[in-house]
Amino acid sequence: MLESIRKIREQTGAGVIDVKKALDEANGDEIEAVKILRKRGLEKADKKNGRETKEGLIVSYVHTNGKVAALVKVLCETDFVARNEQFVDFVKDLAMQVAAMNPLAVSPEKIDENLVSEQKKIWLEDLKSENKPEEIKQKIIIGKENKFRKENSLLGQAFVKDPDRTVEDVLKEKISTIGENIIIDSFVRMEL
Repeated sequence: MLESIRKIREQTGAGVIDVKKALDEANGDEIEAVKILRKRGLEKADKKNGRETKEGLIVSYVHTNGKVAALVKVLCETDFVARNEQFVDFVKDLAMQVAAMNPLAVSPEKIDENLVSEQKKIWLEDLKSENKPEEIKQKIIIGKENKFRKENSLLGQAFVKDPDRTVEDVLKEKISTIGENIIIDSFVRMEL
């Protein structure tokens, strides 16, 4: 049991008591306990949403080839958290994510509408040759738009260090673990 607790704590950053409760609830199943902890973490993160964020960090990342760089601004509630190693590492990971994955905006709804309109025209043109009812074509376009927005927004992308989770999942986990509201405010990416 102690080895399971240690392993899950390393994986999730949750407290000993929370891990023990999750393991008990999952009848000793480590994978299920991690799922329970993540679900609880998401619930905690949602409760912190909306709290004021006046502190934070701006972190840079320059790829080893010196041709790609990113600056990321992430906000939190206190300067204590802004200096927290876990928070700092998270912001560094986000800067690397931006450099590697080249998102267009922080969230799906922030993606430039003109770009989305251009994409829709391309998708509609591609669908013209297909013999499908108009309502089906519109559903396909909506699906393509949602996928486009998700894949091109920082929060919707698969996290570089753990592709099974999105950046938003990792953000919510950090909010739960650290105990403060955290907001990815903005980023800039440069490339030669």
